[in-house]
Amino acid sequence: MDRSSSRGIPQEPAEPPKTAAALVIGDEILSGKVEEANVAALARMLRGLGVLLRRVVVVMDDVETIAREVRELSRTHDWLFTSGGVGPTHDDVTVEAVARAFGVPVVSSAEMEAMLRAHYRERVTEGHLRMALVPQGAALEVTNEITWPTIRLSNTWLLPGIPEVFRMKLPVVATYLAATAAPAFVSRAVYVKMDEGELKPLLDRVVGTFPDVSVGSYPKWFDAAYKTKLTFDGRDDARVLAARDAFLGLLPVGEPQRTE
Repeated sequence: MDRSSSRGIPQEPAEPPKTAAALVIGDEILSGKVEEANVAALARMLRGLGVLLRRVVVVMDDVETIAREVRELSRTHDWLFTSGGVGPTHDDVTVEAVARAFGVPVVSSAEMEAMLRAHYRERVTEGHLRMALVPQGAALEVTNEITWPTIRLSNTWLLPGIPEVFRMKLPVVATYLAATAAPAFVSRAVYVKMDEGELKPLLDRVVGTFPDVSVGSYPKWFDAAYKTKLTFDGRDDARVLAARDAFLGLLPVGEPQRTE
């Protein structure tokens, strides 16, 4: 294991990563009727593209509230992803709210309406056709494999709240973002039987030596395998590995329990 001091010398700062925010929409989330299940999948995808998910906001099904958050989050982040509120019922108001945030009307997409009519045929209803509504000027993003459009208005993506469908849409987002992808975030982990009070002075030394590496500490209760998981994250694998190895060099005999 190379623990030479030269590996602790800070490198030239890399270009800052692109940033993203997630806006989770739904009374059912805030009331506890449904557990939020989309943010983790979004975060993992974005990290693979070098995009930092910097903020997550959860709001009710209220047009003005959603519009206010969309205006702010789309202005302060490179990308914004909404989750929920794009179905056909009365509480699906995300399209209207995003249109209001950008100051454009809601229109019916002829392309999406045709797809809905072809899918439902004689069973098509006005409720089904509501799913063809989009903010004026929105792009309809698809891939060769995923042909049902995902709505994007400027830097804001409108994704469904149903977890299975949300995950189906992520490859469309990834394909679009891949054109400007930066080095992916990488993560290394160490599992120990020491508690955070014992670990703090060791972590302080590593954090001070590797300011370009994000160090996290996550205690685990009632687990015989380990007490604390330490993570070392960044976009330069060599620097992340160096930080992890520097930490390993500070541990007492018998630690760690496991590394990743």
